[in-house]
Amino acid sequence: MCATCGCGGEGHEHAHAHDHHHGAGGGRRIDLEADLLEANAAFARQNREVFRRNGIFAVNLISSPGSGKTTLLVRTLEALREKIPMAVIEGDQQTELDAERIRATGVSVRQIQTGKSCHLDAHAVGHALEDLPLPVRGILWIENVGNLICPALFDLGEGKRVVILSVTEGEDKPRKYPEAFHGADLLLLSKADLLPYVDFSVEQCVEFAHRLRPGLDPLLLSAKTGEGLEEWLRWVEGGWLRAKASYHAEPVTR
Repeated sequence: MCATCGCGGEGHEHAHAHDHHHGAGGGRRIDLEADLLEANAAFARQNREVFRRNGIFAVNLISSPGSGKTTLLVRTLEALREKIPMAVIEGDQQTELDAERIRATGVSVRQIQTGKSCHLDAHAVGHALEDLPLPVRGILWIENVGNLICPALFDLGEGKRVVILSVTEGEDKPRKYPEAFHGADLLLLSKADLLPYVDFSVEQCVEFAHRLRPGLDPLLLSAKTGEGLEEWLRWVEGGWLRAKASYHAEPVTR
């Protein structure tokens, strides 16, 4: 089991051996947690350099299960596929159901099945890049495993991290899962078309999020009706243009 999050180790290929004998007290566990995150940070730096040298805008999508992130991703791919080179890394514990939805758009996708693990890590993403055509001067979408806890702890080397919270989940989620919101670059409030039917305060949710990360941009969006979609696409294209500008004549591949 991973010392940091307590999830099963299947799907992880960390560079170090795990020692799970903690002994008395928590000192050994803390050492293991530091070890794990330090190793992940090294792989994240490698991924980030690949993205930078290839002018790739890498976006890490984090949310609870059922937030609508795959539906939003499909709509985004359909809107931008003729304009921007794109590829997707799809993280799930089992099945390729979401990857099949991505493939139907014509965009290249690599599925990572994490087994008992509840998040993607930088090493797994690096391996996925070896089997995926790099979207040079384009966008790499990383759809993380549905979970607001563990994915927030692991840097994947992404350029931006987007946390998606559906209005059906409750405005208190930033208070309950602070790490996910503290590390986010954009807050998407999804399923906005359901606001008339649920007890959800957009203002209170944004206030809670701003206590963790002042200035965190919120965007109200519905992938079903298209509300907020144009603003979302503008944000994506802005990040893509900035990353594209860093492209070097001799790209680094994995």
